[in-house]
Amino acid sequence: MKLVIPKERDLLERRMAGSPDAVKRLRDLGFEVIVEAGAGAGAGFPDAALQEAGATLTGDIAEALGAADVVLRVRGPAMEDDGWEFRRMRPGAVLIGFLAPWQAHERIAAYAEHGLAAFTMEFMPRITRAQGMDALSSQANLGGYAAVIEGARLFGRAFPMMVTAAGTIAPARVLILGAGVAGLQAIATARRLGAIVSAMDVRPAAREQVESLGATFVEVDSDEKHQAETTAGYAREMSANYRQRQAGKLHEHLKRIDVVVTTALIPGRPAPVLVTAEMVADMKPGSVIIDMAAEQGGNCELSENGRTVVKHGVTIVGDANLAGHVAADASALYARNLVNFLTLMVDTEHRLLEPDRDDEILKATLVCRDGRIVNPVLAQKEAS
Repeated sequence: MKLVIPKERDLLERRMAGSPDAVKRLRDLGFEVIVEAGAGAGAGFPDAALQEAGATLTGDIAEALGAADVVLRVRGPAMEDDGWEFRRMRPGAVLIGFLAPWQAHERIAAYAEHGLAAFTMEFMPRITRAQGMDALSSQANLGGYAAVIEGARLFGRAFPMMVTAAGTIAPARVLILGAGVAGLQAIATARRLGAIVSAMDVRPAAREQVESLGATFVEVDSDEKHQAETTAGYAREMSANYRQRQAGKLHEHLKRIDVVVTTALIPGRPAPVLVTAEMVADMKPGSVIIDMAAEQGGNCELSENGRTVVKHGVTIVGDANLAGHVAADASALYARNLVNFLTLMVDTEHRLLEPDRDDEILKATLVCRDGRIVNPVLAQKEAS
C-alpha cells in the first residue's frame, strides 16, 4: 500500500498531514510512506527526520500521486490549474483531509467526477469510538490556545495583576464567546496568564465547564436555552428573540472587556454574527478581538478573513488558521488522528486497504466514491 503526503500548496499553511512518529505508525500498518521533499518544513519536521522514521522522500510529487493508494492532506487539493494535484491521482484512490465540504461543494463534486474515494475530517461523528480521530477537536484545542496568545501579544498591556513599587497594574478582562473545545482551551489559557475571564454560550450545559475553569458564565435568561444544543453536542441556531436578548447582554459586557475570543460556529451555516459594529464602537480603545470563525463569515461584523484590521480603535484579527501558529504540535496531533482513522481501513493481517463500508465512522466521513457524491447531506444539497 502506497501512502503519499504532499506539501500543502497554501503558502500560509504550515501544518503537515504527517509527522516522524506518524510515519513509523503508518509503516507498522503496512504502508510505504512517500513524502514530498520539504513537506514538513513549516511544522519543524526536516526531511532527514522523516527519512529516519522510514519515509521515502520525493521531488516528483506528480509521479508519486499517480501511484498512491492513499493521499493525506491538511486542506483538500484545490481547483487551481484545473485541479492538477487531485487529477494526478488514479480513480479509486483514497483522499483524506479537511476538505471543507460545506464551503467547497464544487471541489467535492470534482473529486467525485474524477473517481476518488474522499473522506473529510470535518464530518467525524462525536462518538466515543471516534475520539482519537476527532481532528476538528484536536485543532480547535490548539487554536483556542493560540487565539489567547495572539490576543495577549496584540493587547499591549500585561494580562495578570502586578503590584510594583511604581504602582499596581490591573488584570486584563477576557471574554470568550462559545465554550466548545476551542473556547474552553481559550478560557484555561487566559486564566493561566492571570486574566479575569468570562464566557458566554447558548448551551446551559456549558456553565459547569466554564465555572470549573475559574471563569464567570454570562447567561442569557430565556426559555429557549434548553433547546440550544443538538443531539451531536453542537450549538443550535437560536431565534431572533433570543439573539436580541443575547445582543443586549453582550453589548453591555463588552464595554468592560479588553480581549475577546470568538469561537461560535454552526455546522453547515455561516457563523452567527455576535459582535456588531455598534458593539465594537463602544469597546475600549486598544481592545482586541480574535475571531476564530472568520473563515465562515465571522462572529464579528467587522472581521475580514485572513486579515488584521483596526476599527474604532479595536484590533480585529480574522485568522482562519490559528492552529497553524503552533504547527509542530498541530501537525503531530492531526497526524495521530489520521493514523487512528486509517486503522479502520486496513486489514493488518494481509496488509490490504479494505475499508468496511458499513462502519459508522467511515460512512459519516465519506463524501464521494465511484464517481458520485454519496454523503447524504451533500447529495441532498447537490440535488437541490
